[in-house]
Amino acid sequence: MKKQKYDVAAFIWPSYSGNDARSRIFWQEGIGEWQTVRDALPKFPGHVEPRKPLWGYVNEANPDVMEMQINAAVKHGVNVFIYDWYWYDNRPFLEDCLNDGFLGAPNNNLMQFYLMWANHDATYLWDKRNSHDLNTVVWDGKVDRNRFEIIGRRIIEKYFSKPNYYKINGKPVLAIYDLSNLVNGLNGIKETQEAFSWFEQESLKAGFNGVHFQHTLWGDHETILPDGTKIPDSKLSLLIGFSSITNYHYCHIMNIKRDYSSILEDVKKIWEKYSEIGVTYFPHVSVGWDNNARFHAYDDYLTTGNTPSKIEEAFRSVVDFLNRHPEIPPLITVNSWNEWTEGSYLQPDSLNGYGYLDAIRKVVLE
Repeated sequence: MKKQKYDVAAFIWPSYSGNDARSRIFWQEGIGEWQTVRDALPKFPGHVEPRKPLWGYVNEANPDVMEMQINAAVKHGVNVFIYDWYWYDNRPFLEDCLNDGFLGAPNNNLMQFYLMWANHDATYLWDKRNSHDLNTVVWDGKVDRNRFEIIGRRIIEKYFSKPNYYKINGKPVLAIYDLSNLVNGLNGIKETQEAFSWFEQESLKAGFNGVHFQHTLWGDHETILPDGTKIPDSKLSLLIGFSSITNYHYCHIMNIKRDYSSILEDVKKIWEKYSEIGVTYFPHVSVGWDNNARFHAYDDYLTTGNTPSKIEEAFRSVVDFLNRHPEIPPLITVNSWNEWTEGSYLQPDSLNGYGYLDAIRKVVLE
């Protein structure tokens, strides 16, 4: 096996555990969103639902489970996990999969990890009984400066301090998902810049080289500022002082209701476009899209043709992109390790087996 040249960082949706009592608001049985995956039904002839996980409906807050998953990940070239991290109602949410599962696994030193603060509002999207109502906000994702500082100190003390926390140029990486909620919670661009400066100083005082702030850019999305003006998120990322951008999913940057081959041709153009924004861009690969498991009604907005061979093609294309852009550190973000209810996951299933993981291995390890 050759030395790994590229860091492959897969997002993790930490819902596959019932250990956090508040998760039962959405998934009553105490097994997290496995409940939704297990109960999914096909919506049309040939629709593959439910997709059965070959590893079973395992508790990902169990360190034994994560020991197995870490071994499988690194064997196939996935060497970084990006944990979705939540703060709702003045406290963390779904933190146990990271704290107890990944960090409790005896082999977690084999992988690096970093956080993506998923600071979006929580709606009934996660509760299939009520997912027809996506306007009701269960928990607001915005935080003010006081809560921002509470969050910052927790992240620095609890996570940056881990020896396997992922760094770029010596700086711990913190991704942030919702730019609009960030800026509006802090009450403006200047206030957000000041909050970032505070975070940077706190990280320096703790012995780190600062913070590498990463934004998961939503394509051409515009943020409405507190004074009512609009500004493109790509421009706002620069103004606030993000170190880099990447994406969370193709569905945020293009129409994904089509065949994966067609999507990939547009993705290649987007990688080039974003590499010219003026801040480091880390290219992104998504596995697919089908969130019908979360809804009773049929949603025809889904991706087709996302076979393992197409994912292999996507990875060969992204490696070619990085080889042509040596100024970009060799990091690839992937959606995702386990977004089962969105149809975008690398974990082995009853349809493709280990096909997606093998596709990555062929490109980055062989």
